[in-house]
Amino acid sequence: MTALIQDVWHERGGRTGVLLVLLILGLALIGPLVTADPNRIDVPMRFLPPSLAHPLGTDNLGRDLLARVAVGTRSALWIACIVIALSMTGGLVLGVTAALSGRLADRLVIGFCDIISAFPSYILVFSLVALYGAGLGKLVFAIALAFLPQFARITRSQTLTLRNRPFIESARLMGLPAPKIVVRHVLPNILGPVIVLASMNIPSVITAEAAMSFIGLGVQPPQTSLGTLIRDGYVFLDQSWWPIISAVAVLGLATLGCTLLGEALRDAVDPKMRRQP
Repeated sequence: MTALIQDVWHERGGRTGVLLVLLILGLALIGPLVTADPNRIDVPMRFLPPSLAHPLGTDNLGRDLLARVAVGTRSALWIACIVIALSMTGGLVLGVTAALSGRLADRLVIGFCDIISAFPSYILVFSLVALYGAGLGKLVFAIALAFLPQFARITRSQTLTLRNRPFIESARLMGLPAPKIVVRHVLPNILGPVIVLASMNIPSVITAEAAMSFIGLGVQPPQTSLGTLIRDGYVFLDQSWWPIISAVAVLGLATLGCTLLGEALRDAVDPKMRRQP
């Protein structure tokens, strides 16, 4: 683990990614504790530019934008973590099952993944949310389903390379039950690439949630997310551009930081993928 951290920090992109991710995490975790009430309405103070009292200005209802951006960032990160956890768990189950349970199970899993992957991610998420209605839970399920095939495929490919290895055969000959073989020998050897994929998918999940919330099919008021903040800023763009700039800037920094960190983790885990200077 220490060597992995050193490899990530050794790359310039990795250092930048770590610092940006820490900045966004600090905003999400500490920001709501030290900023004003994000839902406090003060109409006479609407559309104020940045100042000491309001570092990012105020929105159309006079609410503090720094406080609202901090809460929106926390929501985005929570949603991303839940989606990735669901996709990764489902992908691990399907991928390991496909690789170890015979040809029929393999074909069923691959067919399921092919059906989902046949639709562009945003079209699939939009269709599911539009079909079953808006709401945070439905949005999380739709995005998790869209990203599940990626985890299932990488888990399957990694497991296929392991299933005939000598230490797996030895465990079978010793009579170790299949679930214990998976937990003790398979999962520890395939989690590295899966975690790297998860870190690289976090920006995509954050962007997908923001897009759905922007068009009103994601997080609903009075809850706040980066997508709803961008939508509110867009509506009043002719009166003040500070609301949309603050939310877009945080979304861009979160996406850039997670992408750089994911690429650095990928290069550290798989030296063959290391970029040439």
